[in-house]
Amino acid sequence: MKNYQIEIKWGVIFFVISLLWMYFEKIMGWHDVLIAKHPIFTNFFGLIAIAVYLFAIHDKRKNFFRGKMSWKQGFVSGVILSIVIALLSPIGQLITHYLISPEFFENAIESSVERNAMSREDAVAYFNLNSYIVQSIAGALMMGVVTAAIAALILKRK
Repeated sequence: MKNYQIEIKWGVIFFVISLLWMYFEKIMGWHDVLIAKHPIFTNFFGLIAIAVYLFAIHDKRKNFFRGKMSWKQGFVSGVILSIVIALLSPIGQLITHYLISPEFFENAIESSVERNAMSREDAVAYFNLNSYIVQSIAGALMMGVVTAAIAALILKRK
């Protein structure tokens, strides 16, 4: 476990930042009056996520590998970070949809139906807690592995 303290630390940092982002989205109106814009604006969190991965893998290189790190070492660190983030993501979804923005799913369903983007049945099937938990776990793993590969390539040092 000691070998993974840096990944756990940065996984928790990512978790806290993602909750702050959800609160930011909520106060910006992207969960209610401007919910139609949510699919666009929520993607900006990706820039923050990339930054966290870069900081985390840099931290690993500096403080664990003593300044020298192969691509493989950085990639493995990023994959472990992705697993930590994926494990924490259901808790983040619960906090987001019960405390930060409990009306999000109802608003998203209504907006999708009003804009003819989805049928009501499809919207109900997509915008719910179980669906978002699955999406958050899968997204953390898929996007995390890709981000880890790129960040490790940028940060490798011989």
